[in-house]
Amino acid sequence: MSISVLLVEDHKIVREGTRQLLEQSTDMQVVGEAADGLEAVRLTADIQPDVIVMDVRLPHMSGIEATRAITTRFPKIKVLILSAYNIDSYVFQLLEAGASGYLLKTSSGAELAEAIRLVYSGQTALSSHISAKIINRLAGRKPYQTNNMQKGLTEREIDVLRSAAHGYANKVIASKLGISTQTVQVHLRNIYSKMDVSSRSEAIARAFQFGWITMEGNDE
Repeated sequence: MSISVLLVEDHKIVREGTRQLLEQSTDMQVVGEAADGLEAVRLTADIQPDVIVMDVRLPHMSGIEATRAITTRFPKIKVLILSAYNIDSYVFQLLEAGASGYLLKTSSGAELAEAIRLVYSGQTALSSHISAKIINRLAGRKPYQTNNMQKGLTEREIDVLRSAAHGYANKVIASKLGISTQTVQVHLRNIYSKMDVSSRSEAIARAFQFGWITMEGNDE
């Protein structure tokens, strides 16, 4: 069974190039193309693809607005951002809007295909440049709790969240931390519940904002 992909990009030549790259992968199929955010929302409702590859700067409706509209209405559909801009505000807003990944357009076709597979499987896909840029700009470590949380995150839950922020799959996180994959899943469910979020990407975005994820200690 192939992964159905909707491409959202306002430059036709970029869409065509991306389609050609993805068509080299036997496990995915481009089922539609949109040139603006409004068309992306409409096509999503009609086609309901598995994954949407979305640009940020789009006519009529931005990629941020389109992502929020799509993930609110279709929470099972994954949105992967493919952008030329590694701006922190874009990354934070898009992850909060429900995007499952953020890739730069300097990425190779193989990297894009792998990112699509990751978000399709429920993982997070972040360009190494994006991940390093965000994490390196966060200074200090704050308590793993906010005013609206009845119970803070444990050190182990933070370890899991940090690994997830680096884009590691559950199996890899389990191996790194010396625990089972099932235990990783339990930790993630507890994290979502405590933080009042519904997805891995949203938890990561909020952890970035709260300063819980830094490059010190065992963040690598």
